[in-house]
Amino acid sequence: MRFHEDDRAQRFCDIFPEAGGQTMVSRIRTPGHVVAWHRHKIQNDYWCCLQGSFKVGLAKDNGDFEFVYLSDKNPRAIHIPPGVYHGYMALEPNSILLYYMDQPYDPSDEYRAEVGAFGDEWRIPDK
Repeated sequence: MRFHEDDRAQRFCDIFPEAGGQTMVSRIRTPGHVVAWHRHKIQNDYWCCLQGSFKVGLAKDNGDFEFVYLSDKNPRAIHIPPGVYHGYMALEPNSILLYYMDQPYDPSDEYRAEVGAFGDEWRIPDK
């Protein structure tokens, strides 16, 4: 197992290397920063919130866009198929995201877009 830490999060990588893909865990220290956008041509992602909550963005090149929410209060997993841009923002301190990628990480399979490219507004509106 590898450990990686930067300003955004702490990550445990390659937790189960024999599984064929990669299983990772990220703990995001502070809420409010956006980690988006990227997509894959080959790789499928599966995400589940273990602690806290996340605002997850999903977008396609054709302009289809939505936010979904992952939370430890309403446990579920989402599947992000190839071709779907995705990103997240933690909504609580120390939120933990478990994600499984069915392929080992390959930087040549990652395609990026800028935050705002899909008309996305990540800021939580005041009401």
